[in-house]
Amino acid sequence: MRIVQLANFYGGRSGGLRTAVDRWGAGYAGAGHDVVLIVPGADPGEETLNSGVTRITVAAPRIPASGGYRLASARRVADVLAHLRPDALEVSDRLTLRGFGRWARRRDIHSTMVSHERLDRLLGQVMPGRSARALADRANAATARDYDTVVCTTDFAAAEFDRVRATNVVRAPLGVDLDVFDPRHLDPNLGARWSDGTSALIAHCGRLSVEKRADRSIAALGRLHRSGTPAHLVIAGDGPMRAPLQHLARGLPVTFLGHLSERSQVAALLASADISLSPGPHETFCLSALESLAAGTPVIGSQSSAVATLVDDTCGAAAEDSGPGFASAIRQVLSLPRVDRERAARHRATQYPWPDSVARMLGVHAGC
Repeated sequence: MRIVQLANFYGGRSGGLRTAVDRWGAGYAGAGHDVVLIVPGADPGEETLNSGVTRITVAAPRIPASGGYRLASARRVADVLAHLRPDALEVSDRLTLRGFGRWARRRDIHSTMVSHERLDRLLGQVMPGRSARALADRANAATARDYDTVVCTTDFAAAEFDRVRATNVVRAPLGVDLDVFDPRHLDPNLGARWSDGTSALIAHCGRLSVEKRADRSIAALGRLHRSGTPAHLVIAGDGPMRAPLQHLARGLPVTFLGHLSERSQVAALLASADISLSPGPHETFCLSALESLAAGTPVIGSQSSAVATLVDDTCGAAAEDSGPGFASAIRQVLSLPRVDRERAARHRATQYPWPDSVARMLGVHAGC
């Protein structure tokens, strides 16, 4: 089967969407399928990845103030698709490439839309909640009508499709690399770099954009600092909010690492941290949270996001969406014996191996 994947907001270096698309594609290719991925880039090109996936890059302009994302036009993507003759089409873009459901239907090609985000939550950042919900409902009903299958990674992600009574929604959780992210990769030198051995090492990994709410991680650290709780926050990631976040963190024990280019660096940081924070209230899965759990590090996430369903009180917490709320949750999790919380976190992550996610997606593409 030839599976073509489309993704516009495919990060140039990292990101949850890129990881998901790449891991699924590699799994499809490993199962013997012909896989082509179409993404935007600075220049047109074609290459065969180590996974066996053919990646075609469509020249596309940068999106201003996006931190480097590019946007390929639907017309250019269609020009490439016309020569590929896919058996199955997988679209990871609910906005700019949504029309390819109809494109596939006209050609009798099985189509799948992957919902990597909550549209009602995204729209709610720029318009009143009631208007955002109404607009999202119309768009989601059209998406469900135009595609054979809509894939959601969690019940939280599926809720807005349930609201419009879509009947073709399939749950397919993402996965985690349990070898790369493992408690064995703990590096005692990292803790010693930012702590005297008595301070808690708190990690925040992710893109520094508005919706990720790294400001709440900093606010929580400030709250702990003022109350005399020794802790150091390490923020790994880059993005358009870095400068204002650095200004916010002045005078606090906060270190900005910028983008970590090697996954081994991220894995070592997560395994060495006492707690990992995921304060974004709109996360529909949050791969970085799952990677933290795999590394044996408990996660504190927003009570308004899907992370709240990923953790329980043995391996993390769902915090109120505020600095004080996260600070309180941090104290709660730190009160657990380290060996117990590490074991519980790792156990939770083992329930999400990538092969299971790939198998679920292949069933979707086969029309099962």
